[in-house]
Amino acid sequence: MRASRVALTLGMTFGLALLAGAARAQTAAPTRDDIVGKLSHFEEAGDVDLPALKTQVMERAKARIKNDPGPVNRPPIAPDLAKLPTFNAQIQFDADTPIIQPASYQTVGRIADALVHSSLLPYTFLIVGHVESNTKTREANAILSQRRADAIRDVLVNTFKISTKRLHPIGLGEEQFLDRAKPTSAVNGQLQILTYAKIPEDAPAHPAAAPAPAAKKPAKKR
Repeated sequence: MRASRVALTLGMTFGLALLAGAARAQTAAPTRDDIVGKLSHFEEAGDVDLPALKTQVMERAKARIKNDPGPVNRPPIAPDLAKLPTFNAQIQFDADTPIIQPASYQTVGRIADALVHSSLLPYTFLIVGHVESNTKTREANAILSQRRADAIRDVLVNTFKISTKRLHPIGLGEEQFLDRAKPTSAVNGQLQILTYAKIPEDAPAHPAAAPAPAAKKPAKKR
């Protein structure tokens, strides 16, 4: 009997250790090379009109469709995005805000490191925000997802000095679930980085340095 209890205790301990290890693996920040590997297989520019897509997202999110198929059967609003190289990032935000939680700073930093890798410097990227289905309206979630995508862009530009010309934030809200079978899953709140287009060869990938101030001429002696 005692041996059985010991075996049971050891089994539970081992099981908990496995679960803890799996949890750590899921929350560990990706490496720069992980991200580069996901984004570097670019073949052709995405056929997506971003200003038009932003308008479509808001119009569809605000529409009161009588025969709305519901989250599970709602068609993706921009299916062509699935053709682009993609990295899905688990970025944590404060609830209902675009404020990035400190636990996700490392992931954002790794994304920045990847974007300045030599193999990715020639490209521009989409920062795509999503929100899982919840008690908020679809319009509110579309706005929130755009604000979160904007927040990631702002950190990459202001903190890590990535050229703003290389980054295009767009929020899709509930209009393009990453897991349509489970609309309320946290997976649908992930943020995506997509390789979007190649920078024209005459355009610099890095922001131009500000010109040095002109030297002041010495004052003439009177």
